[in-house]
Amino acid sequence: MIMRKIIYTLGLLLAFTACTDLDDDLSDKIPFDKFPENEEQAALMIVPVYKPMQDFLDWGGWWFCQELTSDEVVCPTRHTDWDDGGKWRVLYQHTWDNNTEAVTAMWSRFYKGIVEANRLIEIFEPNADEPAVATNIAKLKIMRAYYYYLLIDNYGDVPFVTSFSEAEEQPSKTSKAIIYQSIVNEINESIPHLTTSISKTAVTKGMAFSLLAKLYLNAEVYAGVARWDSAEMACDSVIALGSYSLELDPMAPFVTNNSNSSENIFTIPYDEDTYTGFNLHMRTLHYNNNLTFNMPVGPWNGFAVTEQHYNTYSDDDKRKAGYFMVGQQYTATNQPITDAVAGTPLIFDPHIPAVVMDATYTLQEIRMSGARVKKFEIKMGAKDNLSNDFPIFRLADIYLMKAEARVRQGLNGDEWLNEIRLRAGLTGITNATLDDILAERGRELFWEAHRRQDLIRFGKFNQAWWEKQASDPSRRTFPIPQWVIDSNPNLAK
Repeated sequence: MIMRKIIYTLGLLLAFTACTDLDDDLSDKIPFDKFPENEEQAALMIVPVYKPMQDFLDWGGWWFCQELTSDEVVCPTRHTDWDDGGKWRVLYQHTWDNNTEAVTAMWSRFYKGIVEANRLIEIFEPNADEPAVATNIAKLKIMRAYYYYLLIDNYGDVPFVTSFSEAEEQPSKTSKAIIYQSIVNEINESIPHLTTSISKTAVTKGMAFSLLAKLYLNAEVYAGVARWDSAEMACDSVIALGSYSLELDPMAPFVTNNSNSSENIFTIPYDEDTYTGFNLHMRTLHYNNNLTFNMPVGPWNGFAVTEQHYNTYSDDDKRKAGYFMVGQQYTATNQPITDAVAGTPLIFDPHIPAVVMDATYTLQEIRMSGARVKKFEIKMGAKDNLSNDFPIFRLADIYLMKAEARVRQGLNGDEWLNEIRLRAGLTGITNATLDDILAERGRELFWEAHRRQDLIRFGKFNQAWWEKQASDPSRRTFPIPQWVIDSNPNLAK
């Protein structure tokens, strides 16, 4: 009965049940009088709640929906490559529907995490007086809040289910404003139960305060009431922990094996062999860039930074050379690379002539247009998956959020904005405006899946930009997938 309720409630169907055995009750295997004996053992028990995040950069759809819907990343059709039925183009041009692949994929990943959290909370609650168990429950509730934050951010009103065994079979949607307030309250109630920890891949006080900062910063979007002062205080709480510091090099948070970066707060861990899913380098590098990095596999020559975004970086910005590949490409031994099909030097041109480049365009335009992205270090011998952890929250973002929250309150945010600019080799700004802050967020947080949310908060998401017409405000959220509505007609209302 529980299995049937969860399937109906969350619409995960076979895609979910193939990945998670809901009948596998941890309480049958781990007696609480013997386990957990310490926080480390307790942490092992809640690993399943983090697992859905592994898919976020690939077939889980989240990264695509945050970056390809923005003004900074595009996946042009390159003659016969990368059209894929238009699934990339509809994201960029805001013409998706409730059957678009990335839109439908996110839903199941988010709710899979919620199901795991609800299941484990019910297992642990009878022993909530045990300190390690109380800490686990707090972490689970914060992770559940994180997934609901992603749901209201991407879909708006959604089913709000906080029980595993007593879940409704076909729930209706709950207002995103109600969900927002509920998860804010639950995070605040859970934080005191967290112990001091600087883990990058699990819930910590730093992660929880960062999540609160995001929720408060976007409160006007989610609940119709601005909470700029609360956003600033949440940022201050992260900073006051003293657990994090800006790296001296703006590229340091993104190197291979970056799990110990002092700047990263909460990350998705990846490994090229054992925890795969980080293959964005394969999507952006040219087919022959395997020679640049001595890769045993050939990249796919697709995604690129838009010319308009590339041009927001000045030549003295350290991030420009650190993030992007332009001009003549070279092998690992510094020999010029020739495009194997065009038969001409492989030269990346930031200018992309069109989002659809058919046979009327030159081979150079089709195969070489668009600056490519190397923000996350691509080590020599890189495979088709990277071993770089992906930051969900990092301190540079906290500084920029604090600067924004202050300016929105009529205060000065220069100190926090300029920490980021000076590190990048730029001069500071005096009396920074909101436009200054949005521009700096775009430059600093590029490729990290923040841009869609930022453009919405700043009122610019529906504006026209290169190869994209102005879109309707309804495009600020994605539609509930059709397959979910088919399983629960209440969600069509």
